[in-house]
Amino acid sequence: MSIVENAIYRNGQRIETPSSLQETYRLLLKLDEECASAPDDQRESVLAWIGLYRPSVDEVKSLAEHFELHELAVEDTIQAHQRPKIERYGDTLFTVLRPAVYNDHDETVDIGEIHIFTGPNFVITIRHSESRGVSHVRKRVERESELLRMGGDGVLYALFDQIVDDYFPVLDGLETDIDEIEDSLFAGESHVSQRIYELAREVNDFHRGVSPLNTVMNQYFAGFQKYNTNEELQHRMRDVLDHVIIVNNKLESMRSSLADAMTLDSTLTTARQNEAAMEQNEQMKRISSWAAILFAPSIVGSIYGMNFAHMPELEWQYGYPIALGLMLGVGVVLYVIFKAKKWL
Repeated sequence: MSIVENAIYRNGQRIETPSSLQETYRLLLKLDEECASAPDDQRESVLAWIGLYRPSVDEVKSLAEHFELHELAVEDTIQAHQRPKIERYGDTLFTVLRPAVYNDHDETVDIGEIHIFTGPNFVITIRHSESRGVSHVRKRVERESELLRMGGDGVLYALFDQIVDDYFPVLDGLETDIDEIEDSLFAGESHVSQRIYELAREVNDFHRGVSPLNTVMNQYFAGFQKYNTNEELQHRMRDVLDHVIIVNNKLESMRSSLADAMTLDSTLTTARQNEAAMEQNEQMKRISSWAAILFAPSIVGSIYGMNFAHMPELEWQYGYPIALGLMLGVGVVLYVIFKAKKWL
């Protein structure tokens, strides 16, 4: 079984911890019948919260059959890989959220996925990734029983609040990484280009998981009056939206910073390549200058080293010193010329 935790609450207090889905159905039906028979002024709130981790198709279909979940929402849950969204099917609200966790050991961001069904007397949370946020939310709502008495809306608010609050440590980790990149850029580290692209991909993936929340929450707000959402809960949800806006603004700033870092890295790389090319050019000038200086005497020497029988210069008394002087003179002239041109 993929059940992580399963509980039934009455008036905000846990009264049952079923071990299976079938037991949950039976107990919830029994409690609903008891509450329905009680006078209106004595009627108690009943809520079942079923938490699952990567359930099987049969388990999802069992939930869908008992709680009358819409087939489109069930299909999305089975397939997973959904963007954040909120959809209402009759009395049931289907919400997809993307929690995020920053991994310090490899400096990456893990984007999870949680599907939430909330109805008149039930909450179903289905996790498709590792996340401790749901367990924290359950402990919180069990401490703050007024949230459980608000029904599924209270639990949904707590999930929104926890997931959005968990975004801020991720932002801190990403900001630290960006600061390190800025230092690496000016230090001329060789791996900085790869790190910029990796970090840009992390930020973009995170942004895709957060940016739709503005629309999602505004869609939820649109039903406040129609579905008589608790006024205090409305205020709390709007506070969560303020945090979402802050997260989105910071991510936009990070994307801009990384785009600037990419541009700067390209500029610095080009500048370093130009400097290397100029230095190589200077070295080639020096090598070419010395090659020319040495080449001139070698021409004279090679001519006089041919040892032909009829060479009039071989009979000159001053032929040898003249040849040496010619070689030295040509070398000096070339040296002066190249020095004047700053090739040496």
